[in-house]
Amino acid sequence: MKNLTLENLTQVCGGRYFGREGLLHQEVTSITTDSRKVEEGCLFIPIAGERVDAHKFIPDVMKKGALVTLSEKPLENADFAYIHVESTLQAMKDIAEFYLEQLHIPVVGITGSVGKTSTKEVIASVLKEKYRTLKTAGNFNNEIGLPLTVFRLREEDEIAVLEMGISFFGEMTRLAKIAKPDTCVITNIGICHLENLGDRDGVLKAKTEVFPFVKPNGNIILNGDDDKLATIEEYSSIRPVFFGMDEKHPVYADEIVSRGLKGMACRIHLYEDTFSVMVPVPGIHMVYNALAAAAVGRIYGLSNEEIKRGIESLEAISGRFKMIETEKFLIVDDCYNANPMSMKASLDVLKDGSGRRVAILGDMGELGENEIPLHQEVGAHAANCSIDLCICVGDLSRHMASKAKEGNPDLPVIYEPDRESLLSHLDTYVKEGDTILVKASHFMKFEKVVEALQEL
Repeated sequence: MKNLTLENLTQVCGGRYFGREGLLHQEVTSITTDSRKVEEGCLFIPIAGERVDAHKFIPDVMKKGALVTLSEKPLENADFAYIHVESTLQAMKDIAEFYLEQLHIPVVGITGSVGKTSTKEVIASVLKEKYRTLKTAGNFNNEIGLPLTVFRLREEDEIAVLEMGISFFGEMTRLAKIAKPDTCVITNIGICHLENLGDRDGVLKAKTEVFPFVKPNGNIILNGDDDKLATIEEYSSIRPVFFGMDEKHPVYADEIVSRGLKGMACRIHLYEDTFSVMVPVPGIHMVYNALAAAAVGRIYGLSNEEIKRGIESLEAISGRFKMIETEKFLIVDDCYNANPMSMKASLDVLKDGSGRRVAILGDMGELGENEIPLHQEVGAHAANCSIDLCICVGDLSRHMASKAKEGNPDLPVIYEPDRESLLSHLDTYVKEGDTILVKASHFMKFEKVVEALQEL
């Protein structure tokens, strides 16, 4: 890994090196926090978690061939190289920041309340038409996941698409200090993490902590249809590029036609250019994601045809509105996470399904003092979505269920107190030919519901 010699690692961490002097100029080949993924010549970073302190694995990983390990503890009689640091977590972030600077490649940083991951996927799908592109894997978007993503980069990579997710004030500052994006994309300002951020103005403040770290002469790309983001006129002489459905934006879409669960057709206006495209994942939010990707593609010199091809070659990922067709059902696996905005958007798409349209909805987390009315809001929306069955699961979702019943007495609504109760009755609720949406916050572990449906 470029310039990650043991000498440089020690300096970057502010640590103290113990081991053979002859190793100091040797570069590590990879970096891991997982003792099971240790490779010959790697750096092992032991993180002390709530349940397991990975320091206990140090002797084993060194025997497996790791070149060096970090440690917060002095290691008595160690016969291997190690760097003593105050905090392995902070050291990991410092190393990631240093390493990314060594590579001199453009970074596209993505944040927002809803749609970060799907926007990241579309942007990466577009950029790979021209560049060797590395993107955040899954949800590796926090203070551990972002460094681990950076460590996957190699000198042959030409651009990085990094997702940054936060729950608290100050988190974005720490993430953006690592990423230092050349281009920053913010998808929207929603009602996520209100438990910690207070209200949407708090969310805006927390997300825009990224701005001071955008490279000079960099780019800021914002959803201009978001009332909070629309108030941003300039930051440090960088004028944002806005995208949305309004023709006043330099990047906008019209002629939008839903093709049901096959996706969304639209015409994209990209400054002076215009082209039609088929976004292969359903939902109006995917048109927004495609617009953000088009804006990024143009910044990095892609042609209209390359942008169109990148959008149309997008593949859905597990837990993010992925279609799973079994012998009996079409399952819409959208169970990775949920908030009121994304929940309502998914319900809007479900109404285009064939057969009976069944929504299995679970609790949404981190909504603060408004969690009950926000669950009620989703229930009221479900009542008017032309679906055929609504199954609400979890303590908070009982408020969703009652509001759905109140809003539409003709809509069959079932309430289950928890996932296990749902699973015990699931086969009696669904029928062959159903289109089934499965969605809840990650802590509900609704991937088990998806698995159970596939086995019916």
